[in-house]
This record gives sequence, C-alpha cells and structure tokens, in this order.
Amino acid sequence: MKLIWLGHGSFRLETGDTVLLIDPWLTGNPVLPEDQHEAAIQGTTHILLTHCHFDHVADMLPLCRKLGVPAIGQYDVMSHWGEHENIETIGFNKGGTVEAGDVSLTMVPASHSSSFGSETGPQAAGSEVGYIIRAEGKVIYLSGDTDIMADMDWMGDYYQPEIGILSAGGHFTMDMKGAAYAAKRYFNFRTVIPCHYKTFPILEQDADALRAGLPGVDVIEPEVMQAIEL
Repeated sequence: MKLIWLGHGSFRLETGDTVLLIDPWLTGNPVLPEDQHEAAIQGTTHILLTHCHFDHVADMLPLCRKLGVPAIGQYDVMSHWGEHENIETIGFNKGGTVEAGDVSLTMVPASHSSSFGSETGPQAAGSEVGYIIRAEGKVIYLSGDTDIMADMDWMGDYYQPEIGILSAGGHFTMDMKGAAYAAKRYFNFRTVIPCHYKTFPILEQDADALRAGLPGVDVIEPEVMQAIEL
C-alpha cells in the first residue's frame, strides 16, 4: 500500500486496484506544482472528503466529473451533490462503514467546522469527520482537521489503528505538540504521518515537536509526490 502526500491535507492512497484521493486540493495549492496535477490524479477510482472548507473541497466536483468517479463522504453533503451536481456519490455518517474498492472506510468524529463561503456569508455544509481506513490488513486513523478530543479515547481502544495520519499544523487544527499528546495518550501507533502543515507561514513548518513527543514511534514527514510504503 502506498500513501502519497499531495501537500496540505491531501493524499493519494494506492492499494490493489483502488486509487483513493483524500481531500484533493490541486487548484491554488502552493506546494503542489501544477505540472504534477495529472500524475496526482492518474488512475483515481474514488474521492474521499472530510469536510467542506475550500482547501479540502475546491477540486472535488470538477475531479468527480472529469474522472467519472464517486465522491464519498458525509451524508448531507453527498445527498445534495447527488441530487444537484450530477455526480455519483456514496453518502454515510459517523459510525457507518462503506467499501471503496479494496478499501474499507468507517466514518468517525472530528472537532472542527465544515462550511463554504457564499454571497450571504458562510454556509454550513454537513459536519467535519475523520476516517478509519482498512486495507491490506492494516488499520489507519485519518484524523481530518481536528483538535484533540475525548472521542480519540474510544476510537483508539475500539479500532486499534497502527498508523495515524494527523492534521498537526496548528492555528486551524491541533499543533505538533498537541498531536503528539493525542497520539501518546489515546493511541498505540507504530507510524505517524503529519499533515496540514508547511502550506502557509501561519502553520508549523516541521514535525520536530511531534517526533520529540513520540519516542519509539516512526514519525514520517511526508514529501510532496513521494510515495510512503505502509
């Protein structure tokens, strides 16, 4: 199984015949070169959404139409898109599990917000979520944009994820120190991969505090468009 960071909170997960894009933000992403956009989406079979802020959702609808693949995410948003945007969707909600080719996805809580801008101000768009991802016998916790939250306690105990993909840039989500605290208190990860950082000066620029807070854990700082073997 290969995990490829597309910068910020965006990933490409390859396993078996499945290529899952997670919150693919291409247009305006300052750390993903434009000449890498086609390589980032090549062979995509499904697109997964955690919430509707622009840096996660901006390319969802165009890519679903261009690639002819389903969008997967929170029921309210997917139902609206299925009815009004002429794309295939798979909508479910927290606690539910769906299959995306060779990948099993269970929706779990996150603590953030989910909205988009409009002429009359911000509009709520479903709810923010994370996912438990199962593939090739491995269990991954994808936090989505979130702060530390008590729900991590039961999620770590119940799902027993061995790999954590954690938003850790601070300002909009937990920072590296907070992510280390959450990983150490609530989970037993063997591998942690930070994201939602480096993109802008306002975010943390390295994972030093995360690594320092997790002795014995393999903290992998991803490089854009470089595959990580999980």
